[in-house]
Amino acid sequence: MERSLILLKPDCVQRRLMGAVLTRFENKGLNVIAMKMLQVTPELAKQHYAEHVEKPFYPELEGFITSSPVVAMILEGTEAISVVRNILGATSGLSANPGTIRGDFSCSKQMNLVHASDGAESAAREIALYFSDAEICAYQPTIAAWV
Repeated sequence: MERSLILLKPDCVQRRLMGAVLTRFENKGLNVIAMKMLQVTPELAKQHYAEHVEKPFYPELEGFITSSPVVAMILEGTEAISVVRNILGATSGLSANPGTIRGDFSCSKQMNLVHASDGAESAAREIALYFSDAEICAYQPTIAAWV
């Protein structure tokens, strides 16, 4: 089983698309093993986007991610990272294929609704930023054999 951190970004929250996005992940058979709504602080944004802090676009990125609450969650499943990224579609909603979350709901590169971990190392680092071990509730769904 693999895990991915998911952030339903401010545009997803403000547009009331949280349920629609979550439904796509659940319909694919991924387990939600942790979830909470929070306000990202500038300090947390700097930790999360550490590789971008010195880049010229960072102030705008921080302003966006701290502008409204986000919903953070951990999804678990077989090849969860690549499965999630395929469900999301291309980073830019302008070029994302129809049928993907971004292709169906986004028309922007920055306001692309959802952040997802891009690899196992980043998933572990990001999960630790948003969740303690006590907040993670891994389980085996009774329908697992059917998914």
